[in-house]
Amino acid sequence: MPNQNQFSTDLSEFTFDLNKIVALALEEDIRSGDVNAMLVAKSATAKARVIARESGVVCGRPWFDEVFRQLDPSLELNWLAQEGDEVQAEQSIVELSGSARTLLTGERSALNFLQVLSATATASRQYSLAVQGLDITILDTRKTIPGLRLAQKYAVKIGGCQNHRAGLYDAFLIKENHILACGSIGAAVAQAKLSHPNLPIEVETENLDEVKQSLEAGADRIMLDNFDSETLKLAVEQIAGKAEIEISGGIELKDLATLDLSGIDYLSSGAITKNISALDLSMRIQIAD
Repeated sequence: MPNQNQFSTDLSEFTFDLNKIVALALEEDIRSGDVNAMLVAKSATAKARVIARESGVVCGRPWFDEVFRQLDPSLELNWLAQEGDEVQAEQSIVELSGSARTLLTGERSALNFLQVLSATATASRQYSLAVQGLDITILDTRKTIPGLRLAQKYAVKIGGCQNHRAGLYDAFLIKENHILACGSIGAAVAQAKLSHPNLPIEVETENLDEVKQSLEAGADRIMLDNFDSETLKLAVEQIAGKAEIEISGGIELKDLATLDLSGIDYLSSGAITKNISALDLSMRIQIAD
């Protein structure tokens, strides 16, 4: 399956809970009121500018916008960089103008969303570019920041990679503990087919025998977890088109240049969403005369 580096323009499926997530972020920060913003006159107006302090991919505009919409819909925002744009250090991303109190109150919550999601999109872009031209798709995992699952999966797509299952409800990923609880790979797959026949079934394997069992059970996709290069090649030959192949476990960005990805459909990496460092952004506010 070819890698997709162009992000989709219709990502509404990731933002349906946006209002709730933003409201929770504001509630944890403001509670009974922003005592700091009250130091400024209620009538004061200001202008602000968000500036990148390092290079990266911009992502998180819907959440950033929603913070200020919930605080004060009359606030004006002018975006100078769009979702998915690559920005450089000292580049301005968005300009804001309106109530000084609103800008001060919303600054941290808005930047938190923008920084985390931009970091996720930046990591995703790096992985996407590393396999550009290869017949493989980079996937995220469920290793996301609690409460920001869909937001980070949105950022992954903005960056150019694709999504694995959204959660525990939309696909089977049968792992070691499931296999132990059911008694065998065959029993686990059989139960999955019986309980939800329309959902895809993936089995995580750790050796060639488990690969064989997964094929015999009729798994749709087989994950080769932490296979060394020699065993990986044997597993790919063993599967030989009978199921989709996904690799995972301990594969870092630097490994992609030397790793033999022939015959592999997917590479899933938790690093895209969990091993990130928030993009360094700052907001500079200027009170109007």
